[in-house]
Amino acid sequence: MLHHPAGWVIVLSFIVAFLLTSIPLPAWLETFHPDWLCLVLIYWCIALPQRVGMGTAWLLGLLQDVARGALLGQHALALVVVAYIGLKLHRRLRLFPLWQQSLSVLVLLLIEQILVSWVSGISGYPPRDLGYLAPALGGMLAWPWVFILLRDLRQRFRVA
Repeated sequence: MLHHPAGWVIVLSFIVAFLLTSIPLPAWLETFHPDWLCLVLIYWCIALPQRVGMGTAWLLGLLQDVARGALLGQHALALVVVAYIGLKLHRRLRLFPLWQQSLSVLVLLLIEQILVSWVSGISGYPPRDLGYLAPALGGMLAWPWVFILLRDLRQRFRVA
């Protein structure tokens, strides 16, 4: 990514997403803490599928596993599946209005949350209640802002 002109914008957006993921929110809002890394990954898979794909998703997922102290490969698997679906549907998703994109992103985030929970379950961790799906709702609400911000950055720095 760094070898292409303005590839640093993509890398910087992932770094900021990692930082946003680690910032604690107030207790009443922590339940809906969006998965910023997954949101940014979805955006770049839709916007530049030729540059950001499943390899990037795998690497980011492994980094997220290490950062969270999770089972190695847990988030990597979930992000690869989300990236795959995003890459397969990127032409359709680009044409959707922002509110329909938000609903599609909700589905992708739910898939990611369910896969992470499933891997935890088969690893022997006790099942969680349905509250683990709340970050997907937070991500859906954050999607329009993420989309607009990253789109403007992509256009300003001519990331292609």
